[in-house]
Amino acid sequence: MRVPVPDDIPAADALGRVHFIGIGGAGLSGIARIMLARGITVSGSDARESRALTALTALGAQVHVGHRAEQVADADTVVVSTAVRADNPEVVEATARGLRVLPRSAALDSVMRGRTVVAVAGTHGKTTTTSLLTVALQHCGADPSFAIGGELNESGANAHDGTGALFVAEADESDGAFLVYSPTAAIVTNVEADHLDNYGTEEAYRAAFVQFLDRIEPGGFLVACADDPGAAELARVARERDLEVMTVGESEGADLRAATVSFLGSTSTFTVDRAGERLGEITLRIPGRHYVLDALAALGTGLRLGFAFGDLKRGLESFSGTRRRMELKGEVGGIRVYDSYAHHPNEIAGDLQAARSLAGDGRVVVAFQPHLVSRTKIFGPAMGEALGAADEVVVMDVYVAREDPEPGVNGAMVASHVPLDPDRVAFVSSWSLTPAALVERARPGDVVLTLGAGDVTLVGPEVLTLLAEAEADR
Repeated sequence: MRVPVPDDIPAADALGRVHFIGIGGAGLSGIARIMLARGITVSGSDARESRALTALTALGAQVHVGHRAEQVADADTVVVSTAVRADNPEVVEATARGLRVLPRSAALDSVMRGRTVVAVAGTHGKTTTTSLLTVALQHCGADPSFAIGGELNESGANAHDGTGALFVAEADESDGAFLVYSPTAAIVTNVEADHLDNYGTEEAYRAAFVQFLDRIEPGGFLVACADDPGAAELARVARERDLEVMTVGESEGADLRAATVSFLGSTSTFTVDRAGERLGEITLRIPGRHYVLDALAALGTGLRLGFAFGDLKRGLESFSGTRRRMELKGEVGGIRVYDSYAHHPNEIAGDLQAARSLAGDGRVVVAFQPHLVSRTKIFGPAMGEALGAADEVVVMDVYVAREDPEPGVNGAMVASHVPLDPDRVAFVSSWSLTPAALVERARPGDVVLTLGAGDVTLVGPEVLTLLAEAEADR
């Protein structure tokens, strides 16, 4: 559901009692957590139980499973997730009562008021870059507030109300939310066509990032990846507008450059040069070239904010990952199971490259769940092509989420484009049969990787259970 952004967004302490419809989602749960920390009365509802609901209840929120009209009775402000439909009984009741109804973007803007905002945008890598920057700043002695679309492994939280002046926020472009914020600093990791269900055309999607430049406060700055054509073009436009720009990447012309990059197992090592000066070497505890670029963006932002390289380096090297971003779920019988959120062809390619490094002499066995009918319709063939970097592929059916199914747009379409021998690719339409299909293909030394933005994340633990049962029977 698209909720209009009001012209005047009140600060969080002027919202009264706030009710979140879809409070368990990555975006709303983080905002609710920050409001609770500030003493604001928070309630909310979601379709099912989750770890997020349990955590918010412990923090003092009144949380309901299921949506009922009477649950908004005590609210002054209602915040609505984009995944919620217009006929939701709580939405209908809030509208009938004339309550203030806000989209997620406006609610996040309300809690960022009065802080120095660093907004992290881009088609891919927003969550990891936001997380890397947050942890790096914490190791510099800062206590930034943050709102991330994933949970930090270090704290298990996706948001925090810090005591410092900085607020690091993941700025989502999917519904235009990033055009609501007014950051002092902005990071753009990359710009590639996505979310065309909202934007209609690739040109409109790219134009939104140009609009995002206008949101940067006077005296602010942009950090952009020089290796990505879309981000590099955005940096060029920003410089034409006399906006301060720092480019990062492996490209020769990058202002902050990874001069050498190497991968070993679960680590990524790179040296950092700035204007011909070698600043030092950084070894990340996460594998993959895309994570090196994310770390460079975080490092460049931290340096521009005035923090020391040595402190930022310690923070980046301590970072152990974010939930659902190449997250190790466990190992049984020499088979390691990882889970990642990748749902766009280039994200799939990046995570499979990382999985290859993790697997060493072993193979990569992947289960992929396409996310959204609209995205699968547009990018399904490219998703299949990207999956060809694995050794064995299981494709699940589309995770429909907020859309309705469409005939012919399904996982089989993706599977048909995987460039591997047919016996190495399977379309498994039943979720419940997917774990067994993976176990059947995996052998000791392999990496099993579950990919997608839907409930494929629950497949990994089932795989580990089946592997353990098989071990016990031997």
